[in-house]
Amino acid sequence: MLDQKQESKLANSNNNLSSELLASLPEEIRRHLYFTLGHFSDKIDSHYYYQALANAIRDRVTTHWRTTRKRFAESTNRKVHYFSLEFLLGRSLNNAIQNLGLDEESRRALHAYGLKLEDIEEAEPDAGLGNGGLGRLAACFLDSCANLELPVVGYGIRYEFGMFHQTIKDGRQVEGPDHWLRDGNPWEIERPEDTRTIKFYGHTRRGLDENGKSFTKWVGTHDLLAVPYDMPIPGYKNETVNTLRLWKAAATDVFNLEEFNSGNYPDAVVQKNNAEQISMVLYPNDASENGKELRLKQQYFLVSSSLQDVLAKWVEQHGEDFTKFGELNCFQLNDTHPASAVPELMRLLMDEHGLSWDEAWKITSNCMAYTNHTLLPEALERWSVGLFSRLLPRLLEIIFEINERFLADVAKQYPGDMELRRRVSLVEEGDHPHIRMAYLSIVGSFSVNGVAALHTELLKSGLFSDFYAMWPKKFNNKTNGVTQRRWLSHCNPELRDLLYETIGTEWESNLEQMSKLLPLADDAAFQAKWAAVKLKNKKRLADYVLSNTGVTFDPNAMFDVQVKRIHEYKRQLLNVLHVVHLYDRIRRGDTSGMVPRCVLIGGKAAPGYHVAKLIVKLINNVASVVNSDPKTKDMLKLVFFPNYRVSSMEIICPGTELSEQISTAGKEASGTGNMKFMMNGALTIGTLDGANIEIREQAGEDNFFLFGMDAAGVVEAKKSYNPDAIIAGDDDIRRVMELIEGGHFNEAEPGIFELLTKGLRNPQDQWLTIGDFRSYIDAQVEAEAAYADQKKWNRMSIINSATSGWFSSDRTIQQYADEIWNAKPLRDGKA
Repeated sequence: MLDQKQESKLANSNNNLSSELLASLPEEIRRHLYFTLGHFSDKIDSHYYYQALANAIRDRVTTHWRTTRKRFAESTNRKVHYFSLEFLLGRSLNNAIQNLGLDEESRRALHAYGLKLEDIEEAEPDAGLGNGGLGRLAACFLDSCANLELPVVGYGIRYEFGMFHQTIKDGRQVEGPDHWLRDGNPWEIERPEDTRTIKFYGHTRRGLDENGKSFTKWVGTHDLLAVPYDMPIPGYKNETVNTLRLWKAAATDVFNLEEFNSGNYPDAVVQKNNAEQISMVLYPNDASENGKELRLKQQYFLVSSSLQDVLAKWVEQHGEDFTKFGELNCFQLNDTHPASAVPELMRLLMDEHGLSWDEAWKITSNCMAYTNHTLLPEALERWSVGLFSRLLPRLLEIIFEINERFLADVAKQYPGDMELRRRVSLVEEGDHPHIRMAYLSIVGSFSVNGVAALHTELLKSGLFSDFYAMWPKKFNNKTNGVTQRRWLSHCNPELRDLLYETIGTEWESNLEQMSKLLPLADDAAFQAKWAAVKLKNKKRLADYVLSNTGVTFDPNAMFDVQVKRIHEYKRQLLNVLHVVHLYDRIRRGDTSGMVPRCVLIGGKAAPGYHVAKLIVKLINNVASVVNSDPKTKDMLKLVFFPNYRVSSMEIICPGTELSEQISTAGKEASGTGNMKFMMNGALTIGTLDGANIEIREQAGEDNFFLFGMDAAGVVEAKKSYNPDAIIAGDDDIRRVMELIEGGHFNEAEPGIFELLTKGLRNPQDQWLTIGDFRSYIDAQVEAEAAYADQKKWNRMSIINSATSGWFSSDRTIQQYADEIWNAKPLRDGKA
């Protein structure tokens, strides 16, 4: 224990803390090797050096973490609680070192042990807390909140196993466990004192208390515990460290001693195993009823533990007076996954804290904010009433009450319009009624936002048009962004150093400073430096591809990349069709205007998504044929990059020259990979979809390769879509289909791609892949012509980076803070 003098020094000094309580970094590494990890020999695995360095860096983070938490607790500013089932953080060591400005010190410390920082960073597994764009966006947002010194806490689940580890066997995706926590996580601190109890099943009981006031209790429940683990989120060189709180599920009793003593060990630990399942695996496959139940459990587990946490801290400071709770707290729901926060906050306020319905609803509807991330109706979550009734009976009662009151208001505003009431009801009626979680989020929130300009407009005119007509002021747009600290400064050190030399360092905190590059776009000397940086990054990527796939990429070829979750609407299938088209041209000797091209496609298909997994198989089969054909040796290569993840993107992104953003218009909400590539100087080939539209507006039409139908054109085309006629009328497309349908890429497995080819020819194909194919081919020809003129290409590349300032997550978060959260930064401990 610290004595009073030490405690006072700890409480009142930031600057002296490191110097007085911490030794030099080499000494701290040695201390953690000896005393934290128990390693004393000279031959120590790099993993333990990583652990020791991570602990030493965390010690320095903790200095500012403590004071930030103190300022957070004392502030009278509005506090924001960001609820997300995913936080795709990637690696934490490099992020902490960068944001604390400890890069050189860390390198010198490791040099004393004969080690390189890059080698030690490789020992850290990617934190398996997300599937893709949604989780990576949440991670970027937390980084920006800390950078802007905003009082924001992230809340998520501490998944023991992340999204599966993907390997490719015989061209097929094989899923393996991603046990990222196997060796522990030095960045987390367990907080058992804040453990919360979570209820499931049971029934409700009503009665009168001793004062004659009615009450409702949720009883007969199966309870489990939510144990919090906190991770620090450091701001960029500003002494602010925010918190990501992750919940682990645990049983109230570890095992049944009576069952154990009777020799029935499996039954003795069944409660423990059932409880821990909730935080065991990220997003189970919900194709089965068991899968659906577990996923709903995860969602409720997150929101109940987090809301209880916030309410407990409120009561600790304010007692049972909730008058200003809604004014001083905001809950941002990252998609519909945390939608049960609406009825759960109502339950806690009414059942646990004695508020009336009207009091609780006023608070709830004034502090919940909902971000929508999808335009796909099938992706809007719906939960069966039967499942809800069994698993969360009290919440279902509250949802029914919310719906009844809401529909009564609709009836007053639109008397006699029964069809409208049916459309907007939170309960979708039928033989098997369902709860519409997106509608619950809208009704229970004061703000509803989309994540790109087009996306928001389509929400207002399409999916949520009825709600927009009722509450137009509730809807707003917040175009996504990404953090330039990770997605430029960290992942592209060659370009970072060139930017330092050319425009200074301010862009790391204010990406709009990148516009200072615009006057240099035509400067021959700067173009040469720019091209040299890209070549180094391409060589690094080529080495990475070779080590992971065995395929050799020529750094002098165009590097053409599409990395993202495998889904039909993202149209990896269109990309591979184009590769087949290029292959066909090369085989026929039609190479006029072509430039050598290396195509990389990466991403994971959901385990239960058969078509997506078949697309992975097709890509690998085409790659096998193309890469083994002597005619294509110097002209075309294709790889499917396995186990795509954040740390992979950190190498892929800087080396990319052509960014494939080719989703069917009107289907992609925003995209964020498109922004990362743009920052790093890649040129985009894409449709008018999601944030592509704003990327094109920022960079200029001449610096973007546009193809395909727009969202309105897609709607119109579906009325008379005839892919067979398109194929028959276009020799290039016809030859591509003949190669695939004729079994050229699957001679040993006849017919395996029939599902894909039939889908392409289906007049009801909602992705319109064949409909956009000719336009895509033509845009690729434009890209090749531009690439052949390297001076022109470099100019376009510089302009893309120079105009990427709008796509910083700092800008996005500042808009959330100003226009939704009403949140002010915490500086100097003042409110």
